[in-house]
Amino acid sequence: MAGGLIIAAPRSGSGKTLLTLGLLRHLTRRGVAVVSAKTGPDYIDPAFHAAASGRPCLSLDTWAMRPETVGALVTCLTAEAALILVEGVMGLFDGATGADHRADGSTASLAAVSGWPVVLVVDTRGQAVSAAALVQGFARFRSDLSVKGVILNRTGGPHHVETVRAALVHHVPETMMLGAVPEERRLTLPARHLGLVQARELPELETFLEMAADVVGAHVDLEALQALARPAQLVWPAAAPVMPLPPLGQRIAVALDDAFAFVYPAVLNGWHDRGAEIVSFSPLNDEPPPRACDAVYLPGGYPELHAG
Repeated sequence: MAGGLIIAAPRSGSGKTLLTLGLLRHLTRRGVAVVSAKTGPDYIDPAFHAAASGRPCLSLDTWAMRPETVGALVTCLTAEAALILVEGVMGLFDGATGADHRADGSTASLAAVSGWPVVLVVDTRGQAVSAAALVQGFARFRSDLSVKGVILNRTGGPHHVETVRAALVHHVPETMMLGAVPEERRLTLPARHLGLVQARELPELETFLEMAADVVGAHVDLEALQALARPAQLVWPAAAPVMPLPPLGQRIAVALDDAFAFVYPAVLNGWHDRGAEIVSFSPLNDEPPPRACDAVYLPGGYPELHAG
């Protein structure tokens, strides 16, 4: 059974997306059958994941999805690959305020219900031994999840790395240091007000992914990382088949282009599994919905960028 890992961080901006993309591309280049998922309601990061691995990326949302749907999607991921990498959202414990901590949409809630170990990405700029204190706090904050590894990001020179490593060994021996990635200013993804620019908008994406893979391959112990992966131990039941939403019709026209790109693969797959036919069209290219469709689905996206 495929093992899984969750790539998390203490906060947004720590570099977990970059490292996840580098891991996906490097492992794929090595012939590892790796699939990915993204925690929470996100359309943009999954598109980058798919470009890096060549496989669709699913979203796992413990707040918005029914427990049995999360369980079924985890089961689907397990059946499709040898390794599952899940990118977290925001900080490890950040989710919906007031919700049950096992269903608040946080990365920690997914770790708790899936049983997948957590690898923490820590931005070490401006700190050394304090990074070990941070890891210790995150590793021991909750007993229902397991922080098994840490990747140091944006590190300085060898002395800086050794100082942090020694502090981790002394204070958090249960959490393995998997690598230390130096700051690489060329590895920066452009962003806009609601997150990263879409993958399809970046003409140099392949070059970026290859560079990220090279950096990760040079500075992360991939064998040790893969050895930490564990099969899912689901707390929630798995429903079969997966169907987050019932089909809108028998033949559904779905707008798919640069303006309408925010689609969850699990939704379209669920419609298809229930017998619906999915046909795509591009409003940006002045294409009308195909004839004989009994429903039209206009996903979200950035249509305002293409108005006028």
